[in-house]
Amino acid sequence: MSKPRINMYSGIHKALRHFMSDTESRLSRTDAADNEDLQGSLAQVRELLAMMRKHLQHERDFVHPAMNARRPGSAQLAEGDHDHHDWAIDKLLALCDHCATAVGGARFQHLEHLHLQLSVFIGENLVHMNLEETEHNAVLWACYSDEELHQIHERIIAAITPEEMQATMRWMIPAVSPAERAGMLLGMRAGMPPPLFEGILALTRSLVSARDMQKLEAVLAAPQPIAA
Repeated sequence: MSKPRINMYSGIHKALRHFMSDTESRLSRTDAADNEDLQGSLAQVRELLAMMRKHLQHERDFVHPAMNARRPGSAQLAEGDHDHHDWAIDKLLALCDHCATAVGGARFQHLEHLHLQLSVFIGENLVHMNLEETEHNAVLWACYSDEELHQIHERIIAAITPEEMQATMRWMIPAVSPAERAGMLLGMRAGMPPPLFEGILALTRSLVSARDMQKLEAVLAAPQPIAA
């Protein structure tokens, strides 16, 4: 069996799917009459939309130029989707504001409208992510070596602020498979100071099951092959 190619979309898309699903579920059960519950749900919607917008920008800045450089026009459809998603994010943020300030029966109506529109946004993004993970990866794999794809991915990581990275890890760590999680944590351990890695490990313990944590700790404790 051939070695799997580098998939720059996999981890972040799993994180976003997890975040979108959790947010939609939380919003669907929010009590519009409970201001604390409502404001907490609206805060999570805003956090999701901020992460989605950052993700769009990273793809615009790094992935689409790479695709178009070696296969001109290959990112055109996705670029149009991104413009629509930017518009939808603005619309959803405005709906959050309307819902936050509405009173009485209007608050229930605004909350229901926001929930429906967020569901549409999530559905569109799920379809868009499938396009990227199939058609975009086909272009990237045909036009770039794994070493070149790794370099592109490293440039994306370098552009992410510590605050953005922490927010992303909150949703990515529990969303990936045990093998993916172990690979991610091994890479982090090799590339960051021990105190920072211990913080990531503590976050991981708070997010995954005891069984999954045992699997991860077994990998972290095992001798690692020395790079040639």
